Amino acid sequence: MATDIRTNQAMSVSEPAPLPLEHWPSVEHLVTEDDTPVDNIFSEKQQRLLTEPLYTSWISDVPFLALANVGLFHSVRVPPYVPDVLFSLNVQLPESLFPKSNRSYFVWEYGKSPDVVIEIVSNREGNEDRDKLIGYARMGIPFYVIYDPEQWLRAEKLRSYELRGGRYEQLPGEAQWMPSIGLGVALWDGDFEGHQDRWLRWTDLTGNPIATGAERAGLEQQRADAEMQRADVEMQRADVEMRRADAEQQRADAERQRAEILSQQLKRLGIEPQDLPR
Repeated sequence: MATDIRTNQAMSVSEPAPLPLEHWPSVEHLVTEDDTPVDNIFSEKQQRLLTEPLYTSWISDVPFLALANVGLFHSVRVPPYVPDVLFSLNVQLPESLFPKSNRSYFVWEYGKSPDVVIEIVSNREGNEDRDKLIGYARMGIPFYVIYDPEQWLRAEKLRSYELRGGRYEQLPGEAQWMPSIGLGVALWDGDFEGHQDRWLRWTDLTGNPIATGAERAGLEQQRADAEMQRADVEMQRADVEMRRADAEQQRADAERQRAEILSQQLKRLGIEPQDLPR
């Protein structure tokens, strides 16, 4: 796979600060998780493929969060959305994740809406291109991506939207680069965790997928194997050179021995080698 670690080139910008703690609304009455398994196996794997690579292979100059299937609260009076994946730059997780106020993405606590939300369509009941399209726009989320692998909603499997003037406008084509966050999205045919399919991947500026931890380890192993092979070739070449040098030394020694034998034979005949005509 021709991907590698890429550095996030997005500029760090001034973000709205979280509300002071004393101004946080009470969330004790909110349902932040209901423990109901609702995702199919493909969606579960796809969610992980959109979060794990960012933590294992993507380098960002600012902190970020990539979360799957976590409640996104914009108001205590409005039910949350639960995007399949949300991505947010310039935010950090609290030290403890167990208090109820830290168990979901509360916009007033993080001081901003996520930068990207991604929905993976598995039926016609999710309202991904109706209610959620309007709701995410109201939250001011800059980018919204809908991946519809079975084409439940439209013939297009992948749609990306950018918030412009308070409304989402669909971007042309499938593969998209989002310069404000330093990431792109594209469809990728390949094997993930032993399953061959068409997956949605984050991409770098060159369009290469951000590597998973396993892919990164594989690349490192390939580089290590290539280095070992080069070292073996160099060792074989050095061995050949050493044998050639030994052969030259043996030839030189044989010539010297022959010269000494000839000199001794001439001396026995009363002839000094230096007296011989040259």
